[in-house]
Amino acid sequence: MVDLRFSRRALLSAGALGILGGLALRRARAQEALLPATPQCGDDHGPTPRQTEGPYFTPNSPERTSLVEAGMEGERIALAGFVLDRRCRPVPGALLDLWHCDATGRYDNAGYRLRGHQFSDPQGRFVFETIIPGRYPTRTRHFHIKVQAPGARVLTTQLYFPGEAGNDRDWIFDETLLLDIKRENGAALGRYDFILDV
Repeated sequence: MVDLRFSRRALLSAGALGILGGLALRRARAQEALLPATPQCGDDHGPTPRQTEGPYFTPNSPERTSLVEAGMEGERIALAGFVLDRRCRPVPGALLDLWHCDATGRYDNAGYRLRGHQFSDPQGRFVFETIIPGRYPTRTRHFHIKVQAPGARVLTTQLYFPGEAGNDRDWIFDETLLLDIKRENGAALGRYDFILDV
């Protein structure tokens, strides 16, 4: 059997990025491709900033790791990372609830298209497979997400894409919420490690 564990450096390299893209549909195997975190957190690094929920949150999303549906347009992306506490320890069983617009900038406000939640694994890891959201006139490109450690307060925030022209014009854009994006051979990986004040 092939050993699917890679170093973080290898994961973010071209070869491993292609492997992760293929594994994102199967959460357990995708998470095995990530080794323990090497986050930049500690006493001098605060928790992930909170941001507005916006008008489009829908509660009770389905538990799933892939938000991609048959025939869905848009560039695929694996959104992956860790949920950590202020001392850089993993937070297992953290709820992550993700939602965003489609490739044309529209939200599904009647159902659960491009909406879903999952729980971080024992090492605090998570992987969503989805598409890169489109733009719409009042906002730069972004994901919405809620993250909650068991029994703790919910963190509601947004994640942004580097190099977007709309970042400078978006009134709530925060560069500390930029994804680390890697692309290779048609696969995209967006990495972000959440730091919770727990």
